Amino acid sequence: MDKLNLDQHISRQFNEDLEEIKTSMLEMGGLVEKQVGDAIRALEDADSALAERVIEVESQIDEMEVDIDETCITLIARRQPAATDLRLVIAVTKTIRDLERIGDEAQKIAKMAIKLSEEGNAPRGYMEVRHIGNCVRKMLDDSLDAFSRFDAEAAIATMHEDKEVDMDYKTALREMITYMMEDPRSISRSMNILWALRSLERVGDHAKNICEHIVYLVHGRDIRHTNPAKL
Repeated sequence: MDKLNLDQHISRQFNEDLEEIKTSMLEMGGLVEKQVGDAIRALEDADSALAERVIEVESQIDEMEVDIDETCITLIARRQPAATDLRLVIAVTKTIRDLERIGDEAQKIAKMAIKLSEEGNAPRGYMEVRHIGNCVRKMLDDSLDAFSRFDAEAAIATMHEDKEVDMDYKTALREMITYMMEDPRSISRSMNILWALRSLERVGDHAKNICEHIVYLVHGRDIRHTNPAKL
């Protein structure tokens, strides 16, 4: 595991400030993880009450993003961090942006759950939602764990999982479209499942982005446009 020298400052307060933004980011990540899990469960169970709670949590996630971002800006202004310290602050600001967008996708899934509870369950797609949902939730959990340990190798390993998620999504998309063509009566309800699957695929993309931020933090290398197979 890669270690970072974040504890070499004369100012103890500086160390505490750096630890604070990291801890706050991980707390936000934990809330977003729960939001995604609840959204998936609301969709599978047609639980509109749970879906409403997922939507309500989104405002809390937005507030956390703003608060952490402001703390990072203040830290840069007051401490003028350099090298690894600056990369940590930048990585946190980028990660909370991805976490907020994951929260947006969870909110979209919750809205689809409410529609399905009103229109009736879709005839197909729930198995795919469960499978892809489990995959992207694992990616998100692994990416946050890698960040907490500054583990670039684990982050790269997690990035590779996104390719499988993309393949599973494309397969599910083809199957759902074929089914809708065979039974046009199912189109409205099946589209809600398709939008939910799209949101889950986007969650995987954002988890991959978080892994890219970790590699930047640890190695100072921007790999956003690099083929993961070459890392």
